[in-house]
Amino acid sequence: MAMELLRVAVIGAGAAGLCAARHVLSRPERFAPPVVFELTANVGGTWRYQERVGPDVRCSMYKNLRTNLPKEVMMFPDFPFNQQLNSFLSHQDVRRYLEDYCRQYRIRPHIRFHSAVEEVKPAVVTTEDGENRTRTTWEVTACDTSGCRTTATFDAVFVCSGHYSEPNIPSVPGLENFKGQVLHSHTYRSAEPFSSRSVVVLGAKASGIDISLELAKAGAQVTLSHRGPPLVAALPAEIRQSSPPVAVQDDGRICFQHVAFQDGSVRAADVLLFCTGYNFSFPFLDGGRLGLELEEQLVAPLYRFMMPPAFPSLVFIGLCKSICPFTNFHCQVQFALGALAGSPALPSRAQMAAEARLALQKKADGGAARRHLLVMGGDQWEYLAELAADTGFAPPPPVVRSLFEEVWRQRGLQPDSYRKLNYRLLNDTQWQVVDTA
Repeated sequence: MAMELLRVAVIGAGAAGLCAARHVLSRPERFAPPVVFELTANVGGTWRYQERVGPDVRCSMYKNLRTNLPKEVMMFPDFPFNQQLNSFLSHQDVRRYLEDYCRQYRIRPHIRFHSAVEEVKPAVVTTEDGENRTRTTWEVTACDTSGCRTTATFDAVFVCSGHYSEPNIPSVPGLENFKGQVLHSHTYRSAEPFSSRSVVVLGAKASGIDISLELAKAGAQVTLSHRGPPLVAALPAEIRQSSPPVAVQDDGRICFQHVAFQDGSVRAADVLLFCTGYNFSFPFLDGGRLGLELEEQLVAPLYRFMMPPAFPSLVFIGLCKSICPFTNFHCQVQFALGALAGSPALPSRAQMAAEARLALQKKADGGAARRHLLVMGGDQWEYLAELAADTGFAPPPPVVRSLFEEVWRQRGLQPDSYRKLNYRLLNDTQWQVVDTA
């Protein structure tokens, strides 16, 4: 008797969703063609730039953004970027790459554009094989632009909706007193409107530093406000570092902490720009029903950072942070599809829950705050190697880790110039610098 093909829904047609669809399509002996639900009219997700801002715009790209990882590290392992491109790419380059990926693997016919997923809920069904066994299926309800709702049933759902569209704005006492403009990097597009203005940038991760550099070059007076010790990076003299704000006074001026910066100052500013990251948002899921805590900065418990132990056919792709993203998606998708097909066989629900708790506890014991429990950093390589070993696919070669770590080091030292370098992978263990961009 022929084996029944598994039906898979994919939520989102960004990089993670396209990767999931591509690998589902590569296994026609076990999986039916996927159905990809995409909210917008195009593929690319966060890599599709929009000049317009507003509550309905999910784009978080700014006009002159370039990747902070080289293409040699960033690519899907089975689909290299055009070798003629510089190592550090514009968002347009990445969008075109994802469009080419979609075209190469013939994914587009399986995408339902302008399709907003409103609800994903599990249903337990009994098999008709005479053994009275049960299994979980998923009812996915989506709505198109005309308001027409449809519900379809699937054996598995891949949640690939990303986490770069819901701004995280930390609480600052008295923020309502601020007299100037308040915005989040989600709605920042270019530096020119801020020329000659005093801008406080909150947050010194990748976007905070990049945007501060842009603002300074455009003639803004920039205060880079962050929690850590003063950065050792070579920043222009126009960028002043400061501690985090503790309050906005009644007169609208910002009061800063007195910490390692020897600050403790009070100053006026024209603009308060939050570069403070994004929150998770899954309005189509009921966390209580799924046995999940759906928090702004955490989804738990998840076996292998992907699967709720109670419902392992619901798969989250790409939740972890500080990772090599496309490589991460590639490995997670292959592990998840293997598990759905029975190889590797998943542990019991209790064992998966215990392993998920242990993974988070290990990070907490290492000093990670609850909001940072999904930050991978250097742990990602062992994680990906374990997924590969359990499933039988090739892990990322050592050269990927080596170049990733070198670029991370260069970015910390020379944030304004590290993208001038171009790289070439020589083999599985070696890379070289080829020239400057």
